[in-house]
Amino acid sequence: MQKLHDKNILSRLTVSPPEKASKEDLLRVHSPGHVNFIQEFCRKGGGYLDNDTYASSQSYQVALLAAGGAIMAAKKVIQGEKWAYSLSRPPGHHAIRERAMGFCLFNNAAVAVEKIRAEDDKKRFLIFDFDVHYGNGDADIFYDDPEVMYVSIHQDPYTLFPGKGFVEEIGSGPGMGFNLNIPMIPGSNNADYIWILDKILPVVINGFKADLLLVEAGFDAHRDDPLSQINIDEDFYSWVGGYLMGLQGSMAVLLEGGYNLSALAQSNTVFINSLLDHKLLPLGEYKTQKEIETQYLNKDKVSINTLETFKEIKDTFSPFWGL
Repeated sequence: MQKLHDKNILSRLTVSPPEKASKEDLLRVHSPGHVNFIQEFCRKGGGYLDNDTYASSQSYQVALLAAGGAIMAAKKVIQGEKWAYSLSRPPGHHAIRERAMGFCLFNNAAVAVEKIRAEDDKKRFLIFDFDVHYGNGDADIFYDDPEVMYVSIHQDPYTLFPGKGFVEEIGSGPGMGFNLNIPMIPGSNNADYIWILDKILPVVINGFKADLLLVEAGFDAHRDDPLSQINIDEDFYSWVGGYLMGLQGSMAVLLEGGYNLSALAQSNTVFINSLLDHKLLPLGEYKTQKEIETQYLNKDKVSINTLETFKEIKDTFSPFWGL
C-alpha cells in the first residue's frame, strides 16, 4: 500500500473498505465444523493451526474481511466495472472445505463464487491462479464442477508445497477437463511463463466463456521471493494483467502470496498499472505489453522443459479444449 501511495496511484483509484463476509457466506463453501473451529480458536487467543499457518486472536475477523473483499470485487465486476482488486490478507487458495492450510483460513475465491451463484444468474466462473503454489483448495472445492474452471501456473509440485498440481489432475466426473495445471520447473523465467500462457489462455478463456474471471494474483514466483525457485520478475507482472484484460475484458483480482516485501510492492504496482493500460506510472518505470512480448514471446527463448510441459498439457487436454 505504501508503494501505491508513493507512486500516487491510490489517489487515482476508487478505494473502498470491504464489508465482512457473513457466516452464511462461509458455510456455502466450508463445513460448519471448520468455521466454528476457526472462530473459537481465535477467540481463545489463536496459535499455530499447523506447521505453517498461524492465527491470532483477530484472525477470524480479518479473514471475514478478506472473504468479504473477494465478494465485493466479484460483485463490482458483475455489476459492470472492468476490474476490481481485493488487496487483502489472509490469502485463500489453499483452504479446503474442512480445514485451513498454507496461511489460508477460508477460501476467498470459492466464497465469492458461491455468493454470486446464490444471488445472481451468473453460472460460469474461471479462476486463473498465478501464485507460485498450486491452489489445492480451489481445485479440491470445484474438482467435479463443470461450471467453475480452475487454471493454475505454479512451480513443479515435486519441488514445492502443496505437492499437488500435476498435469494429470484434470478434474473428475462432470468436472473432468476443467482443472488445468501448468507446472513449471525451478528456474523458469519470463519467456517460459509468457510463451506457455500465450499458448493456453486464449484457447481456454475464449472456449469456456466465463461470466466472471477471477484472478488469484500471487507474486511469490518473483525471483527474489524466499519461498520459491522461479525466476520471473516485474516484466511478467507488467504483462499478465493487460494480457488478461485483452482476452476477457473484465476481471476480479484477489491478492494471494508474495513474501519479499520489496518484490511484492513493485510487482503489484506494475500489475495494477497494466490493468489500466499502463497509464499510471511514468514511462521508464515499466515495459509495455508490446515491449515485453517483443522481448520474450519467442519459442527459441523457451526451455526444453517448458516445451515438454506444453506438449503434455496439449496431449492431455486436446479432447476437451483442442489446444
